[in-house]
Amino acid sequence: MRDAYHEELDSIGDSLVEMARMVGSAIGRATAAILDSDLKLAESVIEADQKVDDLQHDLEARAIALLARQQPVATDLRIVVTSLRMSADLERSGDLAQHVAKLTRLRYPERAIPQDLHATILEMGQLAQRLMAKAAEVLITKDVDLALQLEQDDDAMDLLHRTLFQHLMDERWKHGIETAVDVTLLGRYYERYADHAVAVAKRVVYLVTGEHADELQADIQPEIQPVAGAEGA
Repeated sequence: MRDAYHEELDSIGDSLVEMARMVGSAIGRATAAILDSDLKLAESVIEADQKVDDLQHDLEARAIALLARQQPVATDLRIVVTSLRMSADLERSGDLAQHVAKLTRLRYPERAIPQDLHATILEMGQLAQRLMAKAAEVLITKDVDLALQLEQDDDAMDLLHRTLFQHLMDERWKHGIETAVDVTLLGRYYERYADHAVAVAKRVVYLVTGEHADELQADIQPEIQPVAGAEGA
């Protein structure tokens, strides 16, 4: 009975890793779709999000059943409750990737993103994918130092987000209001996606240590750097 119980806990952890990998792939494909105005690719991202939702629902059902049957305490209870919260972060990340894909579909056959913003959006998409890949690694390794590093890595996304607004506020902007709204929304999607990746990592810190990430002191330099020249773009 006890072995089966711990196998179920491990299975919940495996599902979280699978979700992280799925939503990481989704944001990468959604970025390619919006930059290339690839409707087929966008539709595949939109459709695949249902698999993420299904996985979350299954994880929730197993976690709740585990709570009811085993009534875990201490560390095991923390694992189950934290896993439920992480699954919600990952599900929301999948929704944000889907939003990027839906914007592609909305503007098709036109390109939603002006050519002069392609480099910035590409970098945001690649950075989002790398952040989620690191969150997946944290889920597997339970590496607290790596988890704490994600929040600092996220500074690069914040910088790229500000870069988009610099373009929008530039008096030379010539792409109209509709495109400005699209770009504003897109920047928000990537920024929020990165926040969810960071939230997953922070929850791993709590899972391992019993302390919130903000309470821990860490002098860790970010590994992920912003695109060259982004700050002054």
